[in-house]
Amino acid sequence: MSALTPYRILIRETHIDSLGHMNNATYLSLFEEARWEQITERGFGFKEIQKLNQGPVILDVHLQFLQEVKLREHITITTELLGYKGKVGQLKQKMIKENGNIASEAVFTFGLFDLNTRKLIDPTPEWKKAVGMD
Repeated sequence: MSALTPYRILIRETHIDSLGHMNNATYLSLFEEARWEQITERGFGFKEIQKLNQGPVILDVHLQFLQEVKLREHITITTELLGYKGKVGQLKQKMIKENGNIASEAVFTFGLFDLNTRKLIDPTPEWKKAVGMD
């Protein structure tokens, strides 16, 4: 469907575990950081979420670790919207090393959550723009 702006990051000491490569939980954290940057730059940041009482929620994730990521490597995270059916969407994120190899790939199932009713809601025009449905 739609690819969002790539997000580049340097892997720092706080990302590394005792084995000398990136900690497994850090992959999810960095994927989330990239998603926040992308929806914020497309007009659906934290202030908008607080104003509307609506925000993103992850329903499921399938994560694959394909190659090690080590200290002081630069990686680029790409995000692609795969589709949106009703209240539920899917997107794919890839963590790509500088040599072009994919270090990790994840497919996230997500939706827009109403903070008042505590339920998933249909995507609004603002949310559609934020996730690349425009």
